Amino acid sequence: MSRKITEKVTWVGKIDWELEEFHGHELTTRRGSSYNSYLVQDEKTALIDTVWKPFDDEFVASLKNTIDLSSIDYIIMNHNEIDHSGALPALMREIPGTPIYCTKKGEEIIRGHYHADWNFVTVKTGDRLSLGKTELVFIEAPMLHWPDTMFTYLTGENILFSNDGFGQHYASEALYNDKVDQAELYDEAMKYYANILSPFSPMVTKKIKDILALDLPLSLICPSHGIIWKENPLQIVEAYQKWAAAYQENQVTIIYDTMWNATRRMAEAIAEGIKEAAPDTTVKLFNTSTDDKTEITTEIFKSKAILAGSPTVNNGYLYNMAGILELVKGLKFKKKKAAAFGSYGWSGEGTKLLTEKLKDCGFEPLDDGLRCAWMPDQEKLEACRQYGREFAAKL
Repeated sequence: MSRKITEKVTWVGKIDWELEEFHGHELTTRRGSSYNSYLVQDEKTALIDTVWKPFDDEFVASLKNTIDLSSIDYIIMNHNEIDHSGALPALMREIPGTPIYCTKKGEEIIRGHYHADWNFVTVKTGDRLSLGKTELVFIEAPMLHWPDTMFTYLTGENILFSNDGFGQHYASEALYNDKVDQAELYDEAMKYYANILSPFSPMVTKKIKDILALDLPLSLICPSHGIIWKENPLQIVEAYQKWAAAYQENQVTIIYDTMWNATRRMAEAIAEGIKEAAPDTTVKLFNTSTDDKTEITTEIFKSKAILAGSPTVNNGYLYNMAGILELVKGLKFKKKKAAAFGSYGWSGEGTKLLTEKLKDCGFEPLDDGLRCAWMPDQEKLEACRQYGREFAAKL
């Protein structure tokens, strides 16, 4: 299937309605995704990016229905992770001599993936490729989110092809941002930023400044996942500027795992205390063994502080909590407060170890945490509520 975007640009990608997990099961994608590829037809024709490997033959067959493949003069690979470059081998079997434009690092990665000696042309920021009345302008964007990443700008049409920048894992037939549910769209855009681009926030800030300094007219931002930003496209750029600046809302997120519900009851009592002391603060609770991990990390991204709780088990804490905190460590969230809590029977070092792990994740612990022996009774639950009140006061 192809969709005309402008007189010269056609969407030739793939909507993946069934996608539920991504990046080796690290990321959940409950609203599916898309792999956006774009065909630019002027006096010369360029194909920008391809699709994920499972859809390679489908992609090539669909592309043949849109254009004679031999008329494709250039292939532009903005980023070469498998979900973008996966259809390259199938395509290159059809048009083996077609030049592939990418960064120097991009060539290295494509060769590493496919071990093929294709016709590579490496480019850097400011290089241009004439298509006739329009030009493609290349802008390197290393570590957004791979070292090979670049953006491509189409003059005349005023389109920025931003690959993983400004995207979302969001399947929709609507194609454009003003045609979809706005709450869903921003939920997925933030989730995408928090879980993919957050570790590279300093580079995001710098690259946005670089792009804005070029003062290029901008009609569309066309990412490689999700919908196209057509209505006020700079709104997502402005959102990225906020998200990259140690973003936080007036929210406290409590994450916990529990064995016999003692730690769960502590979590709920602490939440009650926070709400009593700070009624305007949003408080959310998540069980790390049952709730969606990508939702949890996104809510932590939004928060000014978190509390992490687990019972002490085998002189440590439960492995679902360990997994979430390891994800959070890699996301490199900034300027967030934290504390640990947990129940125990006969040793009780889990809370101390959680406090150390929170430091390792880049959080600032506000105290040594709260421990409760066995199942909390009413007196201990009131101590948890008081702890919540004191935690809110420290914020």
